[in-house]
Formats: sequence, structure tokens, C-alpha cells
Amino acid sequence: MIKRASKDKVIFLFFGTVTFAIAYLVQINLLVPLLLVSICAYLKISRKKQKNYNLLNLSFLFLVNFAIAFFIFKKGLPVYYVPFSVIPMLATLLFNDLEISLLLSLANSVSICALFCGPFHLGLLSLISGVLSSLLVKDARKRMTIIQSGIIIGIIQALMQLFIDHFFIGQIDKYLFLALNGASSSIIVLGVLPIFEHLFRTVTNVSLLELADFNHPLLQRMVIEAPGTYHHSLIVGNLSESACRAVGANALLARIGAYYHDIGKLEKSDYFSENQAVSASKHDTLSPSMSKMIIMNHVKEGVELAKKYRLSPVLVNFIIQHHGNSLVYYFYRKALETLEEDEEVKEEGFRYPGPKPNTKETAIVLLADSVEAATRALREPAAAKIEEIVHKVVNNKFIDHQLDECDLTLKDLEKISEEFIRILGGIYHTRESYPEESRSENNHKKLPKEDSRPSDKDKKDRS
Repeated sequence: MIKRASKDKVIFLFFGTVTFAIAYLVQINLLVPLLLVSICAYLKISRKKQKNYNLLNLSFLFLVNFAIAFFIFKKGLPVYYVPFSVIPMLATLLFNDLEISLLLSLANSVSICALFCGPFHLGLLSLISGVLSSLLVKDARKRMTIIQSGIIIGIIQALMQLFIDHFFIGQIDKYLFLALNGASSSIIVLGVLPIFEHLFRTVTNVSLLELADFNHPLLQRMVIEAPGTYHHSLIVGNLSESACRAVGANALLARIGAYYHDIGKLEKSDYFSENQAVSASKHDTLSPSMSKMIIMNHVKEGVELAKKYRLSPVLVNFIIQHHGNSLVYYFYRKALETLEEDEEVKEEGFRYPGPKPNTKETAIVLLADSVEAATRALREPAAAKIEEIVHKVVNNKFIDHQLDECDLTLKDLEKISEEFIRILGGIYHTRESYPEESRSENNHKKLPKEDSRPSDKDKKDRS
């Protein structure tokens, strides 16, 4: 923690120094860098637990926008050439956080206004464009949504300029530039979004939907090599998505993360219960310590597969964290039962290496993974049994401190449990057995008798 804190301080000081230096060199109001440093200080103090952004990324986004505005200013082009909505849209899509996007919009508006020595309405125009574009692309899952948002923003910008001019239509090209400004901003965002995803080591909803395609090589391999794990991952994905919606987390990210969380089982799929035949288990011939090594190793092998197939680091977090540092309880108990007098079994040796989940999404996948496996093991999955096992698993994870590093509250855990119970109750509900027909019943079925069939004479009479 000390090393992380010192690193953040270095980044903060570096950002402040660079910002003031740039402001001095380009001769703009020094209140602009002061505003930026204040925003970063606010984010640093008020949002210590946020993991989906860092100050370096935010600084880079601002400097990119500032560099574009400075270039346009030096070339003597109109301020309407500055793409007001690009950075707010990018920030919303990359960080999935409106507050960060709105703060960046404010910083950009002030800097543009100071750079062009423009009146108050110029900064207001830029700020309103940034705020509205952030709201329009929030939770966007399709590229067309971003294009439509840009067109809407362009129309709004032209109308705002019309209000500023008191409905006096003078230079038509000014309104045309503002209308095209919004549409071109969305096109720029679509073009540079993959670059920023790679630079910031993150993934957006648009990219997540591409990973949801079941034709992905990893998912195709799971269907063939580990069908039980594939089915388990689908159910965990549905549980996680529903639970995330209930607590306001990123439902799409959790669902896609759940699809890939167990890809490490592809290497030794036969050693995992969901892929084994009912009558046999490969662990019967292994010692508990060897079995737990094979089970625990699926996390490491999953990370290696993710790197091989170039999955986003955000999805790799689900692979690493979906067990936290929890205990491999079954083989730990088995080791205790076969323990001899001069031997000692340490609990630490039967725990996953971690780390624990540090986001709501990874924590929910951890809970969904454990709950689904426990429910699947029930011989009679009645509604009361499912409710009991869900509460038991969630409570055990909480008591075992697996949820210490995420932002889930006790109220959130209650909502998550309710969603799990509802969905699992629908999947594993008991069915009424159909009555089997006896052989005697089959023989006594009423068939048409020969005398009751119409004769040739009757047919002629009817005709």
C-alpha cells in the first residue's frame, strides 16, 4: 500500500508540474492548470477505492484534447473546429463513469475558453455538449448508438448557437460547422476507441459484445473439450448479470467475465466434476495434495490461455480473482481424514493464491460461481433447499473475508442472494413425474372396429 501511495503521489506531482509548464509555455491563464490539479485532487481523495481509472489516463485524455485545440488555435481556424464531444464520449465509454466524464468536460471547457480568449457562452457551449454527449453514450453497446449520439449533439450545438445569436441567422456555415462537429466527433471516437482501449488496458461495452460471440475460439473449445464447464459458465454469467443489475454494477462486464472465468479447465477438463462421468472420478487414484494442485492450477492455466488469445486484462481479473484466496474445502477435509500421526496439514497450503476480488463485478462472479456449483450438487433441489444453500454460501464467503476488498454492502449481498435464489429456482426446480402407460393400457386402446367402417354401398349412397 505504501508503494502504491508513493507511486500515485509521483504521478500527481508529475501531472501538476507538466500542466503548469504547458500553461506557461502556451501563455494561457494559470487558473486552468489549477482547476485540473484540483479535479485530480478531488478524485484522489474522494474515490480511493476506484480501480477503473488512474490519474495518468485522465491526464493523457485532457492533454490530447488540449493539443488538438491548441493546433486549431495556432492555425487560425474557428473554434467550432474543436471536437467538443470527443473526450467526454471517450471517458464515458472507457471508464463507464459519468462523474469522471463530467469533470473532464468541465476542464476541457475552461481550457478551450481560456485558449481562444472566448466569451462565457463558448465555454458553456462546450460544457453542455460534453455533458449531453456523456449522457447519450452511457451504457452504449452498439456503434450505431455512438453515431446517433453524435448527430443529436451536432443538432443541439447548432440550436444552442442559434439561441446565443438571439435567433438571428447570419453566417449559415457557422451552424453547419457545429452540426458537423457533433457527427464527426462520434466518428473520431469510433476510430480511436480501440487504440485507447489498448493503451489504458481496459474494455468497453462495444468490445465486450464482440467477446460475447460464441464463435470465439476459446468458447468453441469449451463446447467440445469441456461441455460441463461451458454450461456452468453460461449459468454463472446469467446469475452475475442479473445480480449486477440489482446492485448497479456493470452487468455486461460481469456476464462476459463469467463466460471466460474457467477457461483454465480446458487443460485438464476430466479432473473437474462437471465434466466427469457420474460413476468415476480421476481424483480417486490421487492424493489430496495432488488433487488440490490440479484444481488450483486452473487459475494459472486460465491466465496463460487468456494471454495466448489476447483477452483484455479486465477479463483476466475475473480468471485470477474468481476464487480469491478461498479454501479448497473438499480436498482439505480429505487430507485431514487420511492424516497420519506424524503428519501436519496446513490450511494455507489448500488455499488459492488470490488476490481477492477488488470490484463488484469480480466479487459477484465469485459468489455466482460458488452458488451454482453448490446448487448443482443438491440431490433434491427444492425451493427451500436452494434458498438455504445460497444464503449459506454467501455468508461463508463473507465470513471468510473474500469480499473485504470490494465495495459490496450487506444490503447489496441481500439483493444478490435474492437474484440467485430466483434464477436458480427457475433452473433447478423439481418437476412432476409423468405417469407411465402400462402394457395392458396400450393393448386396450380403442381402435375402430371393422363393422363400424363404412361399406362400399354406404359410400355410394353418401356420394
